[in-house]
Amino acid sequence: MHKVEIRRPRIEDKIGLNSFFRIVITDTFIKEGLGDKLNDINDEVEVKEKYLESDFESNGEKRYFLIALDGDKIIGSIEYGQASNLICNCTNNTFKELNEIGTVFVQPAYQRMGVGNLLLNTMYFILKSKGIEEFCLDSGYKSAQKIWKKKFGDPNYLLKDYWDKGYDHMIWRIKINDLVLG
Repeated sequence: MHKVEIRRPRIEDKIGLNSFFRIVITDTFIKEGLGDKLNDINDEVEVKEKYLESDFESNGEKRYFLIALDGDKIIGSIEYGQASNLICNCTNNTFKELNEIGTVFVQPAYQRMGVGNLLLNTMYFILKSKGIEEFCLDSGYKSAQKIWKKKFGDPNYLLKDYWDKGYDHMIWRIKINDLVLG
């Protein structure tokens, strides 16, 4: 793998990050067989753009992003913040007090090269340094669910056919000290 830099985004990264979100989300929807769901793609991109704006406005207090770069090219992202309404609603507010890790995206050409693990491990270190010992994570993408199940085991919540027939939603609660990093 190339030399990857992990850092906080800067305001001058905003346009590039918003473009990155659209590329990765559109690619994911296509791979999931949902490429025709343009409104859903646009909604997902809009949520990520709002999360990024929340990071900038709060200086990382409400949402906290990290990005991965290969040279000056954005190749990955990750963020944490308050558990989403979706997670809270689907867990009957059981995870309401937890932080959620999300927006774990890797540019398609860089997938399966360790960028996601590098972002995750860096985020675990940051969470621990802030005294955060557990977090939640959710996914409605089949491809991502395979990765998360391999990494974190079976989800705490499995919402069968949540999005449509055959499209489940999964939610995990993870204690950082239980993780094997790498």
